[in-house]
Amino acid sequence: MYELMVESTFSAAHQLRGYKGKCENLHGHTWRVQVHVSAQELNEIDLAIDFHDLKKIVSDVLAPFDHVCINNVFPFTERNPSSENLAKWIFDGVKKRLSGCPNVLASAVTVWESDTSSATYSED
Repeated sequence: MYELMVESTFSAAHQLRGYKGKCENLHGHTWRVQVHVSAQELNEIDLAIDFHDLKKIVSDVLAPFDHVCINNVFPFTERNPSSENLAKWIFDGVKKRLSGCPNVLASAVTVWESDTSSATYSED
């Protein structure tokens, strides 16, 4: 099994609904996102997926969040924009965009809201 990872960042604000503490107030982060994909086999030029292509997929998925209040971006107009929910939403977006790459599967997404705090989503 081959596993590849790309990392990206975006800056955005959010506030947690129903939270009792500082995070219920509007605040921002420079979010760091790590996307892991896996492949059982390599393609005809011995790649699972070109890193350039994978970075483009991740960039497209993250674009709606850059320099906005995440609470104003669907589905986070209704769901809490927690790191956990962001990780799942990003995972689902990457998974959908990988459907044209037959041997490559999304395996995990980790969303860091600080240097010491992250949430990971995988389907395992």
